[in-house]
Parts: sequence; structure tokens; C-alpha cells
Amino acid sequence: MKAKAFDRSDAEIAAVRVLVPDEEQEGLRVDRFLADELGDISRTRIQGLIDSGLITLGGKKIKSSYKVSEGEEITVRIPAPELPDIQPENIPLDILYEDSDVLIVNKPKGMTVHPAPGHLGGTLVNAVLWHCGDSLSGINGILRPGIVHRIDKDTTGALIVCKNDAAHRSIAAQLKDHSITRRYRGIVIGAPREDETVIEGNIGRDPRDRKKMTVLRDGGKPAVTHVTVLERYNGYSLCEFRLETGRTHQIRVHMSHTGHPLLGDDVYGGRRSGFDLEGQTLHAGIIGFIHPSTGEYMEFEAPLPGYFEALLNRFRGGR
Repeated sequence: MKAKAFDRSDAEIAAVRVLVPDEEQEGLRVDRFLADELGDISRTRIQGLIDSGLITLGGKKIKSSYKVSEGEEITVRIPAPELPDIQPENIPLDILYEDSDVLIVNKPKGMTVHPAPGHLGGTLVNAVLWHCGDSLSGINGILRPGIVHRIDKDTTGALIVCKNDAAHRSIAAQLKDHSITRRYRGIVIGAPREDETVIEGNIGRDPRDRKKMTVLRDGGKPAVTHVTVLERYNGYSLCEFRLETGRTHQIRVHMSHTGHPLLGDDVYGGRRSGFDLEGQTLHAGIIGFIHPSTGEYMEFEAPLPGYFEALLNRFRGGR
């Protein structure tokens, strides 16, 4: 795929991108093609841009079902971010690092990353709006200012917030080519057979329950998780997970698929944990990336939360 991009500073359009499908992409639906190429914009938002006439072919509107051809130029006009309906909230942030481009936060358990219709308060976005004011990227729309990736509500740990669109595009590109370092720690039920293993399995919506993800034999998106067993206890294991891809609920789905779900995961675990955990025991411990402005590799570590340390000490004591 060939691409050229340039910024527009007028009041309505923040950026314009012209994307050209290659031979391998010919025949894809245009919304699928654009979702693959515009890794920082969701497919739902792309469909909204199509419906609004902001995605065109030869200056003419197209439908989401249009199938692209090699060599044609598809123009995507990205509107300037609207003022969000969500409100800044003075919610304390555990900040690991901050400069004019990025903010690295240690997200607590129980906090949703971005608002959703009908639930506009108490999220990480509300907190960063208070902390950063207008200094957030607008690429992902009015409900997700600054958000380039996410972790689940009950997963803790390091998360990147982008403070301008250039930083957002840089981090999104690194996420797309899998060059960002992401290492998690989690406690799983049981004892994986191998100390080190690689789980590969396409992930998509569970056809029996659309609210859940699952490993699919056909369809879905490729997902690769590297698993290392760090410690073994009586009935549980502490593991490190290194992500090559970042699919929705990837670690939780892959570990459930192997028969060793995350402790506390009431969605994919299949049974109650017996511990008062309020969700899966999973922590995004390390994140590393090339800084958008300096070009230098930076890596940050979020310490394990107190409940996680206490649980490990309990297991290590043999109780």
C-alpha cells in the first residue's frame, strides 16, 4: 500500500490522507481496507466518515461495501475533533512519565479507559482531560481524546496517552507493526506444562456470545502471545506475557483457550475464583516505544498493585 499524508489547518478538516491499495488488498471492502491501514481509527468511526461523505474515490462518495481495486486513490478527510460532551474530572493519576508528546500512566483496577454513551464519567479520559486540558490528540474522536490503545477495566498497569496528533500517529504506527514492547504479568489457574510457550490463534467475536471474544478456526484476526512461567504454586502459576499483537482481551482469551484462565476472570475463567479480586489478575507491567519526537527508545515499568503483591506473598507462603 502506497500512502501520502498531509495536514490541513482549516476549521473543519484536521488531516487528509490518500491511500492506494496494492495487489494483495484488491477486492477488500473499503471499510476493512481503511481499518487495516488506519490503525489509529476504529472501523466504526471509518463507517461514520463514509456515511458523512468524508471518504471519497475520485471525488465521489462511496459505500462501506465498495470493494477496492489496486492503484485507485481513496481520500480520507479526518475532521477536527469536536468539543467533547465528556467533562474533565479531578481524578488522581499515577503518572510514570510525562512530556509535551506523551503521558504514561499506571491505570488502577476498576477504571475504564474511555467513556461510552450513557457512561461518560469516572474514566481515564475524564482524568486526563483534567490533567492535560486541550493538550490531547483528537484522532480517535470525541470520546477518546489522547487514547491510542487501551487495557481492560480490571487490568492494571502502564498505558500511553498521546498529547498531540503527531505523537498519536507515531505510536499508532508502532502498534500496527508490533514494535512496541508490552509485557504483562498475571496469575493463571493451574500449571502450564512448558516454562515457555507461544500461543497463536485468531481472535474474533464469539458467535455464541457477541459480548465475548474467542479463538476462531476460521476468520478473526491473527494473535500471538508469548508466555513464560515465572513461579509455580499449589494450583496457580505466575506468568509473564509478551504481546506481538494487541487484540481485544487477547491474553485472557488465549489463556482460557489453553485451559489456564487468569485468576479472577469471571468472563473467561468459567468459575468463580474464591478470592475477592474484582476481575482478572493481570497487570501491564512494562511498555516500551520509540519516542515520537526524539527517536529514542524509552521503556517504563509500572509496579505491581498492592492486592497483586499480597496475593503472591500468600501463595509463596504456601497458604
